[in-house]
Amino acid sequence: MAGRAPTGAPRGGRRALVHPGAWWLWALALGTAATRTTNPLLLALLIGVSGYVVATHRIATPAARSYAAFVKLGLAVLAVRLVFAVALGSPIPGSHVLLTLPEVPLPHWAQGIRLGGEVTAEALLFAAYDGLKLATLLICVGAANALAAPSRLLKSLPGALYETGVAVVVALTFAPHLIADVRRLRAARRLRGRPDRGLRGLLQVGLPVLEGALERSVALAAAMESRGYGRTATVPARVRRTTAALTLGGLLGVCAGTYGLLTAAGGTYGLPLLLAGVGAALAGLRLGGRRSLRTRYRPDPWGVRAWLVTGSGVAVAALLTLASVRDPEALHPGVVPLVAPGLPLWPAAAVLLGLLPALVVPQAPVSPRNPEEPSP
Repeated sequence: MAGRAPTGAPRGGRRALVHPGAWWLWALALGTAATRTTNPLLLALLIGVSGYVVATHRIATPAARSYAAFVKLGLAVLAVRLVFAVALGSPIPGSHVLLTLPEVPLPHWAQGIRLGGEVTAEALLFAAYDGLKLATLLICVGAANALAAPSRLLKSLPGALYETGVAVVVALTFAPHLIADVRRLRAARRLRGRPDRGLRGLLQVGLPVLEGALERSVALAAAMESRGYGRTATVPARVRRTTAALTLGGLLGVCAGTYGLLTAAGGTYGLPLLLAGVGAALAGLRLGGRRSLRTRYRPDPWGVRAWLVTGSGVAVAALLTLASVRDPEALHPGVVPLVAPGLPLWPAAAVLLGLLPALVVPQAPVSPRNPEEPSP
C-alpha cells in the first residue's frame, strides 16, 4: 500500500534519532576538554570536530541554524579579549613591542591596572589563547543546540526538575527564535526594496522582533496554563521529608566528596563520599518525581548509539584532563619566550575520538513535505 512504512521500520522519525541527552553530554564533554588546554591547535581541532558532526547530523530547525550565531559569538568574545589586552594591558611580560599607546595616569589605589602603554606580542598571544578557549566552549554549546533542541531534552528530565527544566529551555530557545525572526524580517525588507543593514535597518527590524518575542511569551504562558503547568500530586508528608533529606544530604555529600578529591589529605574519603552523595541525590530526585503528574508521549530511547556518543565525548574530556596533568607544557604552551605552539600527538588523537558520532549515528532523512522535520 502506498505510503505504508516497511515492516520493522520505526514509526516516527524522532524515535530513530539519538537521545538528545547524549548529544548534550557529548558537546558539554568537548567543552570540558576545551577548558583543560590553551593550545590553539588542540582548540581548533575541537572546533573542527564539533563543526563536522554538526554539518553532517543537524536538521534544518531554528535551533540548528543558531550554530552560526554561536560561532560569531565566539569570535566576538575573542575580539573583546584582545581589545581588553591592548587597552588594559596584561600581566605577561614581553620584549617584542608591537606599538605604544598613550598611557592614562591612574590614582595610587588603582595599582596593577593601566590604560594604554606598550602592547607586546607576548601579551596579545596570551590573550588570544585565553579567548580562544572560551570561544571553543561557546561553539560546543552551539553544537549541542544544533544537534538536539532543548525542547526535546525537556522530555527526558526527571519529574522533580521539570519546572527548572522549563525555565532553562525557554532561556535556551530565546536566541534561536530571535535569530529566526531577524532573518525573516530582513528577508521581507529586502523583498520590499527597503534597507536591511546599517543603523536604520537595525532600528526598523528591532521593534517587530521585540513584538514577536512578547507575543511568543504570552502564547507560551497561555499554553503552560492550559496544560496544567505547576500542578502537583499529593504525596505523604513522610515521602516529602525523605525526599528533602536525600536531596540535601546528597548535595552536601557531593560538595564534601569534591573537596576531598581536590585536597591531598582527603583522597581516601573523597571518592566514596562523592559516590554516596550522587546516589542519595539521584534517589531524592526519583522520589521527588512522584509529585509530578506529567506523562511522556513517545519518549526518546537511550540505546547503544547514545552510549557511544556519550562515551566518545567523555573519553575526549578524560584523556585531555589526564594529558593536562602529565604534560601541562604541551597543553598550555608558553608565550615567554615567544615560540610557536606544537601539536601533541596523543592528545590530538584523543580529540579525534569525538568524531565517533559521525560514524555510528546515521543521518536523519528529511521529509519532502516539511524539510524542518525528520521523515516518518
